[in-house]
Amino acid sequence: MNGHPTFAIAMRNRPAILRLFLAHAVSSFAQGISMMAIPWYFASVLGEAQLFARIVAVATFVSLLWSLVAGSFIDRYPRRSVFLAINSVGFIALCGMALYGHRMGEVPPWGIAAVFVFTFFLYNIHYPALYAFTQEMTESRDFGRVNSTIEVLGQSTSVLSGAIGAMLIAGLSDGHVNMLGADLHLPFRFEAWHMYEIFLLDGVTYGISLIILYTLRFETVHALEIDLEPIGQRIRNGFKYLWSRPRVLLFGTMSYMVFVVLMVEVLLLLAMYVNGHLQAKADVYASSEVYYSLGALCAGLGVRQLMRGVGPVRGVVLLMLAVGGLFITAGLTKSIWFFFLFSLLIGFGNAGVRVLRVTWLFNHIPNNIIGRCTSIFHMFNITCRGTLLAVFSLTWFATAGHVRWAYVICGGFVLVAMIPILAYLRELEEMG
Repeated sequence: MNGHPTFAIAMRNRPAILRLFLAHAVSSFAQGISMMAIPWYFASVLGEAQLFARIVAVATFVSLLWSLVAGSFIDRYPRRSVFLAINSVGFIALCGMALYGHRMGEVPPWGIAAVFVFTFFLYNIHYPALYAFTQEMTESRDFGRVNSTIEVLGQSTSVLSGAIGAMLIAGLSDGHVNMLGADLHLPFRFEAWHMYEIFLLDGVTYGISLIILYTLRFETVHALEIDLEPIGQRIRNGFKYLWSRPRVLLFGTMSYMVFVVLMVEVLLLLAMYVNGHLQAKADVYASSEVYYSLGALCAGLGVRQLMRGVGPVRGVVLLMLAVGGLFITAGLTKSIWFFFLFSLLIGFGNAGVRVLRVTWLFNHIPNNIIGRCTSIFHMFNITCRGTLLAVFSLTWFATAGHVRWAYVICGGFVLVAMIPILAYLRELEEMG
């Protein structure tokens, strides 16, 4: 052990990494229920899918600046402190809105929209901080394994939150629930939950996550050289670093496009597609989330082994090709069972790209600037996502089943983004 000090540090950090993963899984569980319930509430209960689309589009563009600031915070302050702040604010905000809704009898639409926007902003700092923190605590040889574990844990909680969310949104008054296309009989009954009850569950999990993080102790493997310059200069340093490495910038931005269309689908198109195009109910909507999570879970468990022979860059290209084709096919068909298959494969594709992409970036971007670089990639992501959301918020896409053409556009968008990576494929692969 004395001959391998870095390995010893990594071993000592294993309990800290496990605690971080547990805190992440706990807070992601109820957050997943909230983020699934809110779009369905606007699309199905209020009949205001386009209003929600505009809210999401505005929030997306506003988060452009927030994304850069968040990345600077991640590189400026201890990552543990960043996570403590995220969970403290989440606990106060969600529990506060839940108590307000309880007193009023229900959370008003503006309150539900506010919770969505708030959670959306926390999400923009949570994942960059999570990846930066794990990179700080992990040996380079373990990057792929750790990133796969993040995906497995995240998607396992998503499967659970999707299944429970289906019951909470629709209720279980007759003891029957349709899950994954099968009618299940359960030995208990309850009415559909109010939104304030879902928000309270979400807030409580932030509190539990906060307690877990307080017990986290670790030793740094990759030293964090803190940039003490003013925030504007720190952000410029991030741009300067990537601008001097154009291939890293190209791969980091273009490979993000699968996540762009996935978020557009989850935030807006999914509820419109199920409710308007498939003319199905909440159980189909929630089941698609479970299928997606199962696919992503499989990617977390096996995508590195599956793509070992082709390498991470070529693996990303193959998955982008598959995702683009699946979106186009979903737009040109009208089948619930194909939609479930689509959700499963899209989950695998998006999670697979994320594991391969993040592992490649970890090996090409040092830890002291990873937060800012991630935020710059995220800023590009937000710009593309906001543009698509603004286009799809047009009334035409919500009428006469036209949402299917949004799926076709998303598929084409991914295929176009794949072209620059193909153009520099050899150079990217030679970088290692």
